[in-house]
Amino acid sequence: MSSSKNVVFDIVGTLVCYDYLYDAIDRRLGDRLRAEGIKPYLLGQMWMETAEREYTNLSISGRYQPYGTVFEALFYRILFMGGIKEPREFASPADLEYIMSEYTGLTIRPGAAECVQKLRDAGFTVWAFTAGDLTRVGGYFAKAGVHMPAENLLSCDSAGVGKPDLAAYKPLLDRLMAENEGKKPWFAAAHMWDVSAARTAGFKGAYCTVLENEPLQQLFGDMDVIDDTLPGMADKIIASQAS
Repeated sequence: MSSSKNVVFDIVGTLVCYDYLYDAIDRRLGDRLRAEGIKPYLLGQMWMETAEREYTNLSISGRYQPYGTVFEALFYRILFMGGIKEPREFASPADLEYIMSEYTGLTIRPGAAECVQKLRDAGFTVWAFTAGDLTRVGGYFAKAGVHMPAENLLSCDSAGVGKPDLAAYKPLLDRLMAENEGKKPWFAAAHMWDVSAARTAGFKGAYCTVLENEPLQQLFGDMDVIDDTLPGMADKIIASQAS
């Protein structure tokens, strides 16, 4: 089946990177964490990954909660799981408030703006589909000067079904296929679990290794496009469309 000129992007982790948040953890708790033998970056990664798991678990069990709510609620549990025996003595509510406020400051990943522009210049319509809230995620684009029309920015919060539940992808997939004579849209992400689920749901899949490095195709299956950079991924989507 041929593909349409629509590309749906995951946002946080793909076009937006986590480094600013991890740096905020380091600024606020770094010395305390290192005294306990804990790397701030690794704690941040553990926190993010655990939040994604619990967000998904709540969604598939019919108890959806917004991702940011889940992420914030897990803070003290993550400290405990990281080896801090008395998390609420180790870190204050003000520490958590600071880190959460900095969460809104995440930055566009290098190459992300070029990737989006390449696709638009080639005639593609770019969509954004996030597990985050629209205000926060829309702010990332606005701060970076990357135009993202409000009507093209979508959140799992709207339907209360989280990725990678196949039902999360289906409404947008059905809409874009109906509007484009049954042609498959693309889904692009730096999370292999995300793009592989979207591909299972019916999208064409484009994966960038910039976040995870290892595609692990033995677990997640093949992709239509894989590249190590976001602009390179865009080039391959464009070339695939032309072939």
